[in-house]
Amino acid sequence: MKQVLRSLLLLAVMFMPDNAQAERLITSISGTELVLFGSIERDGFSVSRSGSYDVVVVVKGPSGLTVVREKQRIGPIWINASQRKYADLPGYVAIHSSRPMSEVTTEPLKERFLLGITDLVASKGGPALAVLEPERFHAALIRLRMAEGLFQSSDKGVVFLAPNLFRTTISLPATAPLGNYEALVTVFSDGAPLTNERSDFEVLKTGFEARVAMAANTHSFFYGLITVLLALGFGWMANFIFRKD
Repeated sequence: MKQVLRSLLLLAVMFMPDNAQAERLITSISGTELVLFGSIERDGFSVSRSGSYDVVVVVKGPSGLTVVREKQRIGPIWINASQRKYADLPGYVAIHSSRPMSEVTTEPLKERFLLGITDLVASKGGPALAVLEPERFHAALIRLRMAEGLFQSSDKGVVFLAPNLFRTTISLPATAPLGNYEALVTVFSDGAPLTNERSDFEVLKTGFEARVAMAANTHSFFYGLITVLLALGFGWMANFIFRKD
């Protein structure tokens, strides 16, 4: 099973340039199902807020090149007609917010900080390569990744346990890619970002699954041989049990 290692992370402080608007953000991550806790602390220089806080959590996994191809049928044959490349697209994305994003901040700020999955995907798209409607490729990619649980979005995923204390739980599917991840927490008030904190963690395999994966990589011939023998053995056993005399 994939587990989140290096999990109890960073106590970091980031301030806005204007000290009169300073808030301090403290977060901690733990668990195999990503659980993130946060505390928003105000100091003596903070001005009083007319509204409550909003929090947006963006978790991104390892990035790489992704190619989306559109198939077209010519007679009985399906061929690749068009394609679109996405450079450095994260293999896993989860965006949780305390309220719908339209209520958290403005659309220009949402697009600027890539606080929507569509915004993030569109920012990674390369040249259209004769594609007249790149939005179709964005939508198809998002639909496929969401079906696999690799793209997640929840506008009520962050819950405030107290006025300045929040929590969110983000699931990592079994198909989530291994490697380095980052969690970026941003605090908003009255539509404006006040402060943020980034935490890094790593996802890898442990236990029996890790040993099997290591054996497959380091002793590929014997791993393949054992797999074939096991398949033949189970096939013979099934034939013996269910055969009809």
